[in-house]
Amino acid sequence: MIIVDFTREYINMANALALACYKEEHCQVPALPCVDEFPDLTCFADNGLGVAAFEDDEMVGFLCSVMPFNNAFHSTDVTGVFSPMWTNAATLKNRANIYAAMYQDAARKWVRAGAVSHGICLYAHDEIAQNQFFKYGFGLRCMDSIRPMEPFDCRTCEEYEFLELSSCGYALAYPLELMLNKHFNNSPTFMNREQETLEAFCDTCIKNHERCFVSLHQGKACAYLKISESGETFITEYPNYRHINSAFCLEEHRGKGVYQSLLNHVIKTLKAEGYTHLGVDFESINPAAYGFWSKYFAPYTHGVVRRIDERILSENSHFN
Repeated sequence: MIIVDFTREYINMANALALACYKEEHCQVPALPCVDEFPDLTCFADNGLGVAAFEDDEMVGFLCSVMPFNNAFHSTDVTGVFSPMWTNAATLKNRANIYAAMYQDAARKWVRAGAVSHGICLYAHDEIAQNQFFKYGFGLRCMDSIRPMEPFDCRTCEEYEFLELSSCGYALAYPLELMLNKHFNNSPTFMNREQETLEAFCDTCIKNHERCFVSLHQGKACAYLKISESGETFITEYPNYRHINSAFCLEEHRGKGVYQSLLNHVIKTLKAEGYTHLGVDFESINPAAYGFWSKYFAPYTHGVVRRIDERILSENSHFN
């Protein structure tokens, strides 16, 4: 096996390999939409951060990354890189060794570019690839999940009202957004999320065409769910897809079926509008989110991350 720089001449081979891996995951998660092609890889070929693996002139793997970015995961002060879902793949045969060899070469490029936080999106059911990256010091951080836009059975909550807010009513959800951010700050998540002002929260919802749904108890909002037009992976651009990007329920209203009823209300509303898929992404380090979303959505990606010692950046001889 040889490892080479990923260039434009390898794009078609990479797309075919990535599609084969997507079909593997689709067999495990039938809710995923059928896909015949992926987004263009040209920018990944041109940024110089990708590699490809070959055996006997046949591509057996590739691993690319976006350009380095600051404030990795919006919660650190270091530079990071990330390999999205369609920008890495490997043949099933010898997959662990292929990823091991590719990462060793790609990581050298990433560190040379100043990135000490490395994130890679792998398919949730690809245990071979995940186990290899765990050996290299990666840990699970993020998950993307999906479900058909179909209602499910849940208890009736007659003392609660479920409705969608108009844009002039977004302020009703703002206190719950603040509580969600405070929740992220706590153990074991420890994500230092910046607090938006009320004006900024409402402006962002309007600018991004987000929709807010709430549960009311005695006229006061006790839970909310925010829907966006797209999410973190390329399949979220599917026209009949909608994405949950924010959710919270007051502690005293949990365990009563309130949030299940709110989610069901959202699903029924969106299904009536013609949407067929609903997705959500969340941190696996958030136990409340992991426990709830895993009951109603099927995971299809696992985002694994590794943060290396940034002092290595001053030791150029270690990675040149």
